[in-house]
Amino acid sequence: MARRPLPRILSSGSASITRSREIARTAADSATDVLHPLITVVRGLRLLAVSGRQKWVATPKERRGPKLFLAAACVLVVALVPYGPILALITVMGAAAWKGRERTPVRTGPDESETARLRSLYEALVPYFSTADDPDPLFAHGGDWSKAFDAYAFDQDGRLTSLRISYPAYFMDGDPAARSRIEQLLHTKSGRGREYHFGWDEEANRLVLTVLDALSTTVAAQRFVTAPGETVLGFTDPDSVSRTVPVLDGDTTVDASPVVWRTGGRSTEPHLLAVGQPGGGTTTLVRSIALQALQNGDVIIVDGGGSGEYAALTGRNGVLAVESGLGGALATLEWAAHETERRLITANLARQSGRPAPDDIRRPLWILLDRPGVLGHLAAADGRPDPQELLRIPLRHGRAAQVTVVLAEQFDALDTLTETVRTHTRARAVLGPASPEQIEAVLGAGPHTTPPPEVPAGRGYVRLGAGPVLRLQVPATPDPYDDATSDAHRQAVLDLLPGRGDPREAAPAREPAVVVPALRPRRSAGCRPPRPPRSAPGPPPRPAVPPPRRRPARSP
Repeated sequence: MARRPLPRILSSGSASITRSREIARTAADSATDVLHPLITVVRGLRLLAVSGRQKWVATPKERRGPKLFLAAACVLVVALVPYGPILALITVMGAAAWKGRERTPVRTGPDESETARLRSLYEALVPYFSTADDPDPLFAHGGDWSKAFDAYAFDQDGRLTSLRISYPAYFMDGDPAARSRIEQLLHTKSGRGREYHFGWDEEANRLVLTVLDALSTTVAAQRFVTAPGETVLGFTDPDSVSRTVPVLDGDTTVDASPVVWRTGGRSTEPHLLAVGQPGGGTTTLVRSIALQALQNGDVIIVDGGGSGEYAALTGRNGVLAVESGLGGALATLEWAAHETERRLITANLARQSGRPAPDDIRRPLWILLDRPGVLGHLAAADGRPDPQELLRIPLRHGRAAQVTVVLAEQFDALDTLTETVRTHTRARAVLGPASPEQIEAVLGAGPHTTPPPEVPAGRGYVRLGAGPVLRLQVPATPDPYDDATSDAHRQAVLDLLPGRGDPREAAPAREPAVVVPALRPRRSAGCRPPRPPRSAPGPPPRPAVPPPRRRPARSP
């Protein structure tokens, strides 16, 4: 069957019709651009009229008469004032233009992509937050996700930054396994490559998911504003601690949230254990603690790894010994045990006689051990006692004697730690990449955050006693004699190092990693090991200035 030809109007006039539509559309756009101020003013006048009518309707009848009288009086005054009508007209036009301006519409809800993401997350949580016996389930396939998600926020890329979830009361939120399943699901569905914090509110049956910002790694070693007996282990999230300290971050001074570890006679966590992978930052943490302890205390360092990471501290004022050999380490730790006993006896005698404790036992003594498991293997092969056995007295009685012990070990040698070390090191830190099981095994509790996508040196978690698990970033404290250290960090560490015992001895540009002879005690019956030589005394005190003579009073 042959097709009929189109009418002449439709076949020949299609081009002219399209051209006419384009001309009309262009004319309308031009007219809109030209008349845009007038359209804005007319829209504003309409909105002002509507607003005025609403206020007039809302006014009680007994108040309409006074309002009319006041409006008439204002109109009369404007009419009598010179140029009053013109000024009134300009004012009304300005108010109408401001009222009728085009405003950006305010978002009142998620867009399509964000709604799809929330819907997908809701459907994924249904098998975990629902049961077949629930007559009115909060989570159900095809249900309303807005009832379960109370609050949410997205970033510019459309990814979740915070989410508050209401879950049923029968969910076992006290079971760590059930919690970990929910956290793993939210971490997977919300996007990897970020660190999330999960806040469980068991009383209100709510779970708050928050995306955490990365901790700053640019804060170098420096003098922190702390009280005596306080040590800054690193920095954490601002909402995790209720204290800030001013720190120098590059060339600017900012307020950072520190993790403060308190030692001394009133501390509940007098000793610290740091565990990590190779290159995780445990040596950096020990070096940072040593620099802070040297402000008002003495330090003994035992480097079990023998890598020479503490060569810069050799011969410094307040550094009693830096040992890396088995013989020197055993002699130094034996002296530390006798020193702890001496301090306890001296303090007890002073307390019984009613006198204050001498200054030599009030000065803090720090025992820093890096990788003691290596020395333990050497001691076992040589038939000598484990160096950790010599820490029994400082660990048990160090708090009363102002003696603090800090140990750093790696995960592969964690089983070499003695029961005494595990029992008395209540302050724990885990640095470097680690699984949630490893973190929980060291700290006694798992973190409420997901592992970070990238773990820089000195990044990890810390727990002081029975407190919460906090994120931790140790300040950059590298070995100043390392060639890979930046000039800024090297200079920051060198500025914190105390002077040497002999001021006439010039510090070399680079010291070799040598073993310093140990402070070996005398082995005579009934005589305690002598205390190692203290640092060089400071300048003699200035003589007191006599008080000025008082002139006699004149008689009136």
